[in-house]
Amino acid sequence: MSVTPAHPAYESVADVEAAAQKMRAFYLTGATLDVEYRRQTLEKLRAYLKANEERILAALTADLGKAPFEGYATELGIVYDEIATCLKHLNSWARPRRVPTPIVHFHSTSKVYPSPMGVVLVLSPWNYPVQLALVPMVDAIAAGNCVALKPSRTSKHTSELLIDILANVFPPEFVCGFPGSGAMNDWLLEVRWDQIFFTGSPNVGRTVMEAAAKHLTPVVLELGGKSPCIVDETANVKRAAQRVAWGKGINCGQTCVAPDYFLVHERVVDDFVEQLDACFHRYYGEDILACDEWPHMISQRHFERVMVLIEQLNPNATVAFGGHGDPDTLRIEPTCLRGVTLDDPVMNEEIFGPVLPVLTYKTLDEAFAIVRTFEKPLATYVFSDDKHVQQRVIRELPFGGATVNDVVVHLANNHMGFGGVGNSGMGAYHGKVGFDCFTHYKSTLAKGTWIEMPIRNPPFGDKIKLLRMLMR
Repeated sequence: MSVTPAHPAYESVADVEAAAQKMRAFYLTGATLDVEYRRQTLEKLRAYLKANEERILAALTADLGKAPFEGYATELGIVYDEIATCLKHLNSWARPRRVPTPIVHFHSTSKVYPSPMGVVLVLSPWNYPVQLALVPMVDAIAAGNCVALKPSRTSKHTSELLIDILANVFPPEFVCGFPGSGAMNDWLLEVRWDQIFFTGSPNVGRTVMEAAAKHLTPVVLELGGKSPCIVDETANVKRAAQRVAWGKGINCGQTCVAPDYFLVHERVVDDFVEQLDACFHRYYGEDILACDEWPHMISQRHFERVMVLIEQLNPNATVAFGGHGDPDTLRIEPTCLRGVTLDDPVMNEEIFGPVLPVLTYKTLDEAFAIVRTFEKPLATYVFSDDKHVQQRVIRELPFGGATVNDVVVHLANNHMGFGGVGNSGMGAYHGKVGFDCFTHYKSTLAKGTWIEMPIRNPPFGDKIKLLRMLMR
């Protein structure tokens, strides 16, 4: 293991600006245009991560209570997969692509050239502090950019380790980690970047977009929202309960694509809730608060926020199971709420915790009407064995991405882009879509000089007849 280089001190926006200028100077040398340089960098990153896996998994446990299996499956494994995909396809992705040329431009050749955006800023969150920092960074590096990365200070142990990793793997003029508090975020947003990639809440996303607008800097916003899960009367209820308990249990529900609330057909709702309770206990034991594999809330503030959502219910609402929390360990039981209304606080914000509000419906149109009262979600889930119902959900409801008869897993397929729509975000990444996210495609047309097409030159006379034949 190499010795961590000393971190530069950033005490003002001027220090951040100076670091950004060094990155820009390095970018202008053209070093990152070399595809082999990018490949070597990604291979070096992968090797360093593998050599430090135990430190990374321990940091995730310290911050979020993630068991090593969960830390690897939902963080490191996804980063490794992204690196492997980029290494496999980078040569073809980075190659100029010839496209057809209309006959009116005879004799010409048209090509599209992938070009890096330049020096990009990645602002990552605390809930998946490894995956959501490194996957966009990997995509940006693959596309040939220099990267400034600011991890969230809330996931303290992991973020400090990430800064160390970046310092050991990359020269700071190529990839630079910025530690620090909220003041650092403000300083970073004052600096001009060629692109900003932000993952977090819609409220902070608006702040990022407003700051970027001052420089006309393009932004990619990966946000969140209330992602619905519909369980209809044809669903395999046992399988639905198993998969919901798994998906909502990951990271104690602190997942941007976790199912947020449940619309369950009235014929199967009792069975669904009963099986859901049984699944959580089968996975995490009778005393879930004492289970070492049950993650905890990130902080006291978030623990208290979620407990308030459980407590502030209308008089007709009930806690079907769970409802307890331990302020010493920051663990909250999986908690199912029944009888909630759209006016309850739990239905007026993204929960980001292990709370499962269950509403019932009679017709699919009724369920759709409830979904449409909210902003466009990052994800939507449907459990149904009816292909017509599945297709109606996919075609008629707005969302960033969806999974049928499971939850969460669509984001782990990097052959598809992952991103939101409307209030849940703009832009997408992962795999080729991630390469495209950090790439500007230069459209070029090269024309020969051995012949001239006089039709376009004045005087025009009756040339319009020929023009109509060529452009119809």
